[in-house]
Amino acid sequence: MTKAIAVRREGDAFQSRIFWRKAACLLDPASPIIRVGFESGPKGFDDVWVEYIAGRGPNDQEGQPILREHIQCKWHVSINDYGYVDLVNPDWINATSHSLLQRARNAQLTHAKYGVGTRFKLLTNWRIAQDDPLRVLIYQRSKTLRLDDLFATKTDASAAGRIRKLWRDHLGIDDSELRCLARTLALDTDSTSLDDHRDNLDVLFENRGLRRIPVSESSFIYDDLTFQWLGQGRLEFDRQSFREACLREGLLSKEGKSSQVFGVKSFEHAFDRLEDRCTVVLDLIPHFDARAIRVQSEWETILYPQLKSFLLGAARDNQFLRLILDTHITLAFAAGSVLNIKSGRNVELEQRTLHRQIWHSNDTERDPNWPTWTFDVETLPGQGGDMAVAVSLTHDVAPAVRTYIANSAPRIGKLLVARPTCGPGARSVASGQHAFDLAEALALQMNAIRGEGKTPLHLFISAPNAFTFFVGQRQPSLGLVTIYEYDFERQSGSTYTASLSLPI
Repeated sequence: MTKAIAVRREGDAFQSRIFWRKAACLLDPASPIIRVGFESGPKGFDDVWVEYIAGRGPNDQEGQPILREHIQCKWHVSINDYGYVDLVNPDWINATSHSLLQRARNAQLTHAKYGVGTRFKLLTNWRIAQDDPLRVLIYQRSKTLRLDDLFATKTDASAAGRIRKLWRDHLGIDDSELRCLARTLALDTDSTSLDDHRDNLDVLFENRGLRRIPVSESSFIYDDLTFQWLGQGRLEFDRQSFREACLREGLLSKEGKSSQVFGVKSFEHAFDRLEDRCTVVLDLIPHFDARAIRVQSEWETILYPQLKSFLLGAARDNQFLRLILDTHITLAFAAGSVLNIKSGRNVELEQRTLHRQIWHSNDTERDPNWPTWTFDVETLPGQGGDMAVAVSLTHDVAPAVRTYIANSAPRIGKLLVARPTCGPGARSVASGQHAFDLAEALALQMNAIRGEGKTPLHLFISAPNAFTFFVGQRQPSLGLVTIYEYDFERQSGSTYTASLSLPI
């Protein structure tokens, strides 16, 4: 019984923290979120719901605006996976008669009859199984279904056809009705721990002027308060009623501030839209297909000019900047080159490591136990005088870089391999100060090896974006630098491609 209660409380905490993640945005007058509710709405998708200002919310997979999003939270103490068959099994959601898919169909008929304007999202810490045919049908950007792929075949013999047949037969509908339903679905995974959710809320609460709860305190009043409101029948809030509720509960911090936060995104975390918590966002996602850029030349002709204009505009009116860079490393480096160390601007960076943190160039005291660099210089068969740099803070990229140079870059005759003394990994960079120091040491080493000539540099980086930003801040002293992106989506042979050369 005790274990069952603990599991239930953790599930409630998960739901509550998702609610606060959305509701806190109601305190930001620039947020597109105008109403948030919980434990109300269509059965099966009633844990949390969000309403957006028309035209300012997210778009669905076909580019149509979403006005409401209904989220069903499914928390498990142990991590596992699921597949398309589970969605038709009532037992999977601890129900007796109706499956998740049936509940989604009922919600769609009631709230999105024509399949537009509303999204029904399953948010769980389970993942779609690696070998399940449903996995390849999910957009990693939005966690919605790839409709053209799901309905690409005419028969039920293919993997997608078997999914369609099972779901059609279970619901008693035809393909056109199934497509209408599938258009509204999102299947998202949130494997963030409850402690990390609390850390992430702490940053959000700081920005929105809500009272912060020290991590040293075991209790977290925000979890309990949600269900106190539930008992009082207060299930939905607009901006005014939410502010009044927070004021009544003593949650508005006298020391709190609503910071100007600037976001740039070239990809999107499905449950963390920057528009929900940034003052203004530069959205470059339309130029990409998943992680791959649609037109290679647009790095130089469109993306960099837009990024430069956006950042210069932000810096013109703000001595202190907070940036969130949900971007490729190329854009993180380019952002640093625009706001370089001579820009006179004080820049904070939100960094996603093991959990979200705010990094700054002097955010912590230096620790003599921090990892430093190990450098290895290799002479390559190439006849050119260019130098490549393989930066392996989070993953060891040196083998892939050597392969790329051997096959595609004969002008590179020297390779500098930079690894942390602790070895590559998620914990190799401790803070903003540490990232800043590592960037400074790397820049000095690159210039020392090249000498006075400053031959062209080719950068291959696996590192936190904040570190890459700090390296980019040193671009003026590095000379001509070409940045490379790795093909994680395997759209061009799982190799590197040159993206942007600076200065332009």
